[in-house]
Amino acid sequence: MSGQTVGTLEELTAVIQWDANGLVPAIVQDAASKDVLMMAYMNQESLKLTLESGETWFWSRSRGELWHKGATSGHVQKVRALKYDCDGDTLLVLVDQAGPACHTGRYSCFYNEVKLGALADGGEAAAESESADRFAMLGRLESVIAQRDAERPEGAYTTYLFEKGIDKILKKVGEETAEVIIAAKNRDNDELRYEASDLIFHLMVLLREAKLPLDEVMRELDRRHKK
Repeated sequence: MSGQTVGTLEELTAVIQWDANGLVPAIVQDAASKDVLMMAYMNQESLKLTLESGETWFWSRSRGELWHKGATSGHVQKVRALKYDCDGDTLLVLVDQAGPACHTGRYSCFYNEVKLGALADGGEAAAESESADRFAMLGRLESVIAQRDAERPEGAYTTYLFEKGIDKILKKVGEETAEVIIAAKNRDNDELRYEASDLIFHLMVLLREAKLPLDEVMRELDRRHKK
């Protein structure tokens, strides 16, 4: 079932349930990796500026002023999509993030983690949940690559690839493809497993560089399957 679509600022501000201070929480999500990056607040003026500029603007409750994300750091957020929830009291902003989203220099503000294993069944429930999804590693890898892209930690191989740029990434994809072919021709499954892993990694770095979510590749495969 499709949801409601609004086409004007007036329609949008009318359906939003602003709090007593005229604010609404806005959750910011990486449009490619789907990682949640941060949460901030918007008022009607910051929402208007976000829609007009194509970059996120918020209202700073501590400073009592409008706040253009990345205005000083350069870590701007290009808006790809804007949604609101069923009650109209929360916004979801999908963005292309330039650099880290968090003021600490981290890719996401949500880098602290609660170990669910400490709370349920001595970790067995969490382990079973993870093992149930045999492709969970691809999602984790996509998140790690997105984090490396944003934070660029010194000495990391992924940082090296992003800083060298598209030509270097394409060269590595080509090299790893050739290695996969050689391993398969040699009928060496140990070598093939290793080289296929290298190819998948470099291909996912390429997808990140192109800002193409893995989800879109999966949707294309699903579309072909349904033909």
